[in-house]
Amino acid sequence: MGKLCSYISIALILVMQNAIFANAEDPDILKDFLVPPSLDPNTITRQYFTFTGFRPLRKANLTGKTTALVTKATIKEFPALEGQGVSVAAIMYPPSGMNLPHIHPRASELLVVLLGILEVGFVDTTNKLFTQTIQAPDMFIFPKGLVHFQVNLRNDSIAYALGVFGGASAGTVSLPGTLFGSGISAEILAKAFKTDANTISKLIDANKLN
Repeated sequence: MGKLCSYISIALILVMQNAIFANAEDPDILKDFLVPPSLDPNTITRQYFTFTGFRPLRKANLTGKTTALVTKATIKEFPALEGQGVSVAAIMYPPSGMNLPHIHPRASELLVVLLGILEVGFVDTTNKLFTQTIQAPDMFIFPKGLVHFQVNLRNDSIAYALGVFGGASAGTVSLPGTLFGSGISAEILAKAFKTDANTISKLIDANKLN
């Protein structure tokens, strides 16, 4: 009886662990695909599974830009992704441009370089920085929830990449935008960064220009 209880306890622990891990990612679905309540499943055609939102990028103008142009195909832009556990972002980097330090709280990101040379990096929870120089067709993985960035190393040409996420809605938390553009008072940020409110105010104003 004692062994049986032990086995049951172990099984329950494993089930609970699996439930926790499953809830940390996109949940499994019990149908071939999901359809928003506003749509009649009988009216679904191939168009529902097609995303054309990247087409305007062929005419995108990055002149004068310093930060990357990120175009997303998440569940918000592409409802057919719901329950499929994947989403994509097309990223265009102007010469010497940067995709500012940010976090994806709900998914890891596999970056695929399509054109150009990028310096990429992330910081783990021990504050260790991992950087790498990659070029087409290299790939680099950013673990879920860790701060990361990309920089175009060429000052005379544009770079392109695809970010492939392990979830239909990875979420994006931009560190500059969150810290200096969300309304946190300059006094609080000054204490956090051990500087003065005037310096923080300048950073807030600079963030408004991006």
